[in-house]
Amino acid sequence: MMKAQTAKMMEIPEEEKRLEKQLCFAVYSTAHAFTRAYKPILDKVGLTYPQYLVMLVLWEQAELPVKTIGEQLDLDSGTLSPLLKRLEQSGLIKRTRDSRDERQVIVSLTPRGRSMQSEANSIMMAIGRAAGCTLEELVEIRGALQRLRGNLNASV
Repeated sequence: MMKAQTAKMMEIPEEEKRLEKQLCFAVYSTAHAFTRAYKPILDKVGLTYPQYLVMLVLWEQAELPVKTIGEQLDLDSGTLSPLLKRLEQSGLIKRTRDSRDERQVIVSLTPRGRSMQSEANSIMMAIGRAAGCTLEELVEIRGALQRLRGNLNASV
């Protein structure tokens, strides 16, 4: 990306206005492709993609308030609550009221949820193979996307 010429200052050629040339569409369609690629991999362990993301957060820190999980995943409580309910029904997490603040719900891994962490490596290896990129390429792409997300969040 040229720093000297931001998108605001450039005249955008007509060819670049086509759908397949749009960065937003490339990100959007890639997100859908990731979800489709993850489905058969996660089906084997009984998780949906959003449930897998929650489990990744909890594998890093075994006990967190619902609010913190929502902030890390950029999910509102209306989306997160049913997800957590299904994970709890599956015996992977438990939800309890915070004894210091009854308004807060704390989510923690059950022993079954904790033991499922051993699946993370095979899940990551399978999606890495599906992506067809080297680890270095994945790190570079992730960094570029994180910068892009930061820039977009800062603009609103």
